[in-house]
Amino acid sequence: MPALGHGHPSGPPDKRHPMIDLRAHWNRPASRPALLAFAFLLAGLAAVIVPTLHDLLTQVWNTEEQGHGPIVLGVAVWLAYRNWGAMLDAAGKPPAWSWALLVVGVLAYAVGRSQQIFLIEVGAIILILMGVLTQWLGARALRVQWFAFFFMFFLIPLPSLVVETLTMPMKMGVSYAAEWLLHLLGYPISRSGVILHVGQYQLLVADACAGLHTLFTLEALGLLYLNIVRRDSVARNVFLAVLIVPISFSANTIRVLTLCLITYHFGDEAGQGFLHGFAGMVLFMSALALIISIDTLLHRLFGVRRGAVAALPGERHV
Repeated sequence: MPALGHGHPSGPPDKRHPMIDLRAHWNRPASRPALLAFAFLLAGLAAVIVPTLHDLLTQVWNTEEQGHGPIVLGVAVWLAYRNWGAMLDAAGKPPAWSWALLVVGVLAYAVGRSQQIFLIEVGAIILILMGVLTQWLGARALRVQWFAFFFMFFLIPLPSLVVETLTMPMKMGVSYAAEWLLHLLGYPISRSGVILHVGQYQLLVADACAGLHTLFTLEALGLLYLNIVRRDSVARNVFLAVLIVPISFSANTIRVLTLCLITYHFGDEAGQGFLHGFAGMVLFMSALALIISIDTLLHRLFGVRRGAVAALPGERHV
């Protein structure tokens, strides 16, 4: 593919903004083929992405279990825009494997689209975008945008069989924890599997309240937090990423407790209506609060250890 640079060979480069000055390129006849190729590329990507987005919005993301999809997509786009200037600055020659990545993505998209398998279809679009980027701006540009592409993998819908198999232990654990805590607080509650009986009401702990999708969403939230904060300790970052699992469990338990209390005090209509959506906000707010609190604790812990190591007698620093 022809490379579309962002410099100005007839004069000094424009350092005011890292975006491509399309008007300046169009005024130079030599650049018009590259711009036309760029326009065809955008048209081709739109022809691939728009139908899939339409199906996701109308068939997948309108469900409670997959409602996080638009948020993850918006964050991924923001992450890509955030590193746009650095990506252009890292532009170089395309690697030999970029065509292979693009061909595999196109073939996988054809299979996923024709068979209506979103797992393959969405994953193939991510591969196509990676292949196009490496073919246009090189491997270094892809390394700059690695986290944005990694974040996109949270968009891939998982098969129902996998979700149901992996979700059941978490739902059982959340149900047990909610029953134990409400019983400790003196509420009339009993449990039968993942069904909670609170007073006269019966609540089913569904996948949306304590499922694998929620775990993936909160894992994405935690990784996004780590990427934005950018701590310098690798051990601390890995430790916090692993702790996302118990944080997700705790946040799901808080959500189920909130729903139980709302239903018990205000009735079934309130629990299943507007306040049910509010409980979803409680989930993410409590998860974010737990992530920040644990990160603060780890900061103090690792800071004390670093200070203790620095204070060892006989150690010389250069």
